[in-house]
Amino acid sequence: MGQTPDYVLDRPATDDRDQFFAIDSDPRVWTHLPSGRLTDEEEAEAILVRLASQWELDGIGPWMVRRVPGGEILGYCGCSLRGVTGPGASRSTPGAFWNLGYRFRPETQGQGLATAVSRDAIEAAAAVDPDLPVVAYLLEANTASAVVARKLGFELVHRAPDAGNPDPTAMRLVFADRDLTAAQLDATLA
Repeated sequence: MGQTPDYVLDRPATDDRDQFFAIDSDPRVWTHLPSGRLTDEEEAEAILVRLASQWELDGIGPWMVRRVPGGEILGYCGCSLRGVTGPGASRSTPGAFWNLGYRFRPETQGQGLATAVSRDAIEAAAAVDPDLPVVAYLLEANTASAVVARKLGFELVHRAPDAGNPDPTAMRLVFADRDLTAAQLDATLA
């Protein structure tokens, strides 16, 4: 086993916009889904506002990952509540699950950060609501993310065409830390 990397986790803030945009606009980060790449800095700021609000609404959300406090953002990672829509919806909604997601600068990929911080995120999600499954859904072409999901002990629970993807040959993989209900699986495909 390799050494666990050192890192600092911060909640997202609008001050992170330029570095966040640099990561999410980098075509090397989006080789598996070029259409997902950000092209507008205002969109990056709106996403950061949404990520920060997840912390307020759900008690958890993605972190900005750094080597040292106040240092360069290496990437972001965390669990977000998904499958909860409409007025009055909550974690008790039948389709609710934690979505594990991350994205890192290409220069930091392959150093174990995604796996290490994902473990922290899974632990944080379990502290908020351990009854909800943790899910990682991704495109089959994103083999590095599939490796991380398997390292985390997730099982592949679904493979099918990725509905709405501009690439009609794209396949969506759904990994989970436990069996999913039909409503939870449907929510991962929406």
